[in-house]
Amino acid sequence: MFGLPFREVWALDFEFTVEPGALPVPVCMVARELRSGRLLRMWQDELPACPPFRVDDQALFVAFYASAEVGCFLTLGWPVPARLLDLYTEFRNETNGLALPDGAGLLGALAYHRIAAITSDLKHEERELVMRGGPWTADERRRILAYCQTDVDVLEPLLEQMLGRIRAQPAGFGQALLRGRYMIAAARMERAGVPIDTSTLARLREGWEPIKLDLVRAVDKDFGVYDGTTFKAGLSRAGLKITASHGHATIPGSSSSTETPSATCPGATRNSNRSKS
Repeated sequence: MFGLPFREVWALDFEFTVEPGALPVPVCMVARELRSGRLLRMWQDELPACPPFRVDDQALFVAFYASAEVGCFLTLGWPVPARLLDLYTEFRNETNGLALPDGAGLLGALAYHRIAAITSDLKHEERELVMRGGPWTADERRRILAYCQTDVDVLEPLLEQMLGRIRAQPAGFGQALLRGRYMIAAARMERAGVPIDTSTLARLREGWEPIKLDLVRAVDKDFGVYDGTTFKAGLSRAGLKITASHGHATIPGSSSSTETPSATCPGATRNSNRSKS
């Protein structure tokens, strides 16, 4: 398989639901072993307690935006793959700074490489079906599994086109695997989240408008440049204006320059953000 030094090469995708701030809930998984053609299509109630494939360093996993797939591994309690190649990170590594008319997502990467794919409208429709949540009818399950497989089937031709350019870089494939390891770390960070005092956060959200008004009253008593909580609304009333070039509030007729008069003297600088030596 493309001369890759692995016994197995798996192309993999999950469909999942997720509530804001919550962990992903796997809906289904489709995986294809690219050497043998073996295909796995599993609904959420068929996903086993352990991975249905090897995940040691003799297997390479290929995905697109792999932190999502690794997040599902973690939800299922599966050990994560030892070797992971994320074609999303490789596509971004190759095209950062370039105009991408079709975007940097999977459909954009396929269009960039002229690989046939489903339409964006169909992808949106099928993804909406997944995110709607269950229960799903038997027909809807078949649709979701078929949609998930479309994302798996395109990974092999995408890998074939990208692999040569990855390898053409010095230590390119090894660096790509390091980026894959980072996506595993990113999935772990997403799962852990940011520790926060949720009780205090709820109180802040509940009283946020009064808190803002109290703060504005405290800081604006000498300036009068707020209307409610909107800054700048009272500037004209205060006899101030906003300069177009820097966004500073100035008194009409005064200089808005922030340069010092001695900026041309020996040892002086016009850059107010000098780096510390």
